[in-house]
This record gives sequence, structure tokens and C-alpha cells, in this order.
Amino acid sequence: MKKSKFIYKYVSIFTIIVCTAFSSCTKDGLEVYSEDIIVYDNPDPDPVTDPNPVVVAADEDTSTDLACPSSGVYQNNVTRNVDIANPANVGEVDDRSCYSDYSESIIDGTTWGIYNITDGSNHWDTPGTLQPRIERSLPIANSNVGSFVKFNGDFRILEVGDAGSFDQDGTYIAQAKGQHTGGGGSADPAICLYLAKPVYGTGVNADKQVAFDIYAERILERGGSGSGREVVFLKQVDKNEIVSFEMKVGFIEDPSNPALKIHYCNAIIGGEAFNWNIPDPDRGTQSKIRYGAYRVKGGRAQIRWANTTHERVQN
Repeated sequence: MKKSKFIYKYVSIFTIIVCTAFSSCTKDGLEVYSEDIIVYDNPDPDPVTDPNPVVVAADEDTSTDLACPSSGVYQNNVTRNVDIANPANVGEVDDRSCYSDYSESIIDGTTWGIYNITDGSNHWDTPGTLQPRIERSLPIANSNVGSFVKFNGDFRILEVGDAGSFDQDGTYIAQAKGQHTGGGGSADPAICLYLAKPVYGTGVNADKQVAFDIYAERILERGGSGSGREVVFLKQVDKNEIVSFEMKVGFIEDPSNPALKIHYCNAIIGGEAFNWNIPDPDRGTQSKIRYGAYRVKGGRAQIRWANTTHERVQN
């Protein structure tokens, strides 16, 4: 499959942080979310040319019915921690989708966590506010120099949200979060989100998602109202390709001034390193990581995770 070589970098025109009516309350020890509305100005990515029909994955959901069941376990309104016994994936689950709960598949001896969400399936929050998600949260590290959180795993992407426009398409597979001092913005803001956008084929694969462009969606400043985020293209992966993923978020001493520190969010995706220093490191008070599937503004998203591990160092 031909890989595109283009790089996009876009600054959102505006970001609306909806804090009161558009925020979910903290429940069962899970994190509070606020939703950003981000507008981009760019064309759709070029299609991928592939003469072979795209293959349906062994654990792919091919149902054309994307609605939530009218009854059953997917309508659980008691807890967002809808999990299975002894899950293979690390972390506490935050399930805000009535389409399906977390489940697992075993393919060639590897156990994969299944994260399937559909547009409009968030049955927890006020309709039209927060996006559906099935994510796992991991322990939080403090802001002392040398403290960090680190997540490793393998992912496969089978499908991501398609809302009919580039700015609304895509699904987050992982994110760095962390609170800050000085006020402004969400009470529990996202710092850097890893976003997968669909790439469609041609010919026999017309209208089929055959690959995915991975972007880093990064804040421009902490708590800045209307400051937006930059969206930076990282790499392209094929549908159902097993891709290694490492993410490390923490604080180190600034080599240019020992009195200062750097707050970093570094990722290695499929063997390629993508390092980034978070703005205003002196304001950061935490490092935390979530992963799974989050956001689907049209259609369905299907993300798979395996071989997940987590490390936390507190100084």
C-alpha cells in the first residue's frame, strides 16, 4: 500500500471550553471531562490506491446497525466501570457508550481489548455534549522532577469516526492529561491527544477505510480560552496493522536552567519517535494517560489494544 508523505499542521480557529452544562461530574473516582469544539481549515487527505480488496478483520464488527440495543447490559446506567473479570488491558475502564461494552478477542494467541463506539451512543452525559468513549485511565504521577507515567501497548485500528468533513472525522486512541495552576480552561484538561483519521481507497476499496493517518492534537497554552490546539501529522498506518505504541509523560530538569523544569509528552509509534515539550511546564501539576477509543462524530469507531503495560515513578 502506498504511503502518503504529506504533513499537515493546523491551528484551530477557535476552541470552546464548555465547563458547566457540558461537563460530566466526577463519579466513581473517574475523571471529569470538558469538550473542545475545534475547527480546521484543510482539504481531505488523498485516497490510498490499492488494487486488492480490503480484508475484514477476524474481530471486526460488520453490523450495519449502529444504534444502541433497546435493552440489555449496554443500557447500564449504574456505573461507567463496565468491565470483564481480569481484563487483559491495564487500567480502570470509563464506559460511556451504550453501543457495546468492553470485550476481548484472541487472535493467534494474542488477547485484544475491543473498544467499539458509535455516534450518539453516550448514554451518560447530556445528549449533544460529550463524545462517546470507552477508555481506560491509569494512575497519576506528580509534578516533581523525575516523576513520570509510561504506557506501552500494541494497537490495531479497524474503523474510525466519519462525519463527512475533515475537521469532524476521526477518533482518539490515547491521550495525555493533567491539571494546572493559575485557572483557565477545563478542570481536567487534555494536553495531547493521538487522533486517527480515515483514509479511503479507490476502485474495489472505494468508500472503504483502508488506512489511517495518525495526528498529535496538542494544546498551544494551558487553560487559554480560545487558544485552540495544533494538529500535527505523524504517520500513516494500514487497517488492522499491528502497531507498537509507547507514551511517556513526566517532568525533567531543564538542562539550560536547573531552577526550571520541562513537562514532556513523548511517543514512539511503530518505532518512530515523536517527542514534544508541553507549554508552561511550571504550571503543570500532574501527568496522566488514558487510552482506548474516544470521539466518534459520525459512524462507528473500532480500536483494538493488546500487550498493555503501565509504569509510574513518583519522586
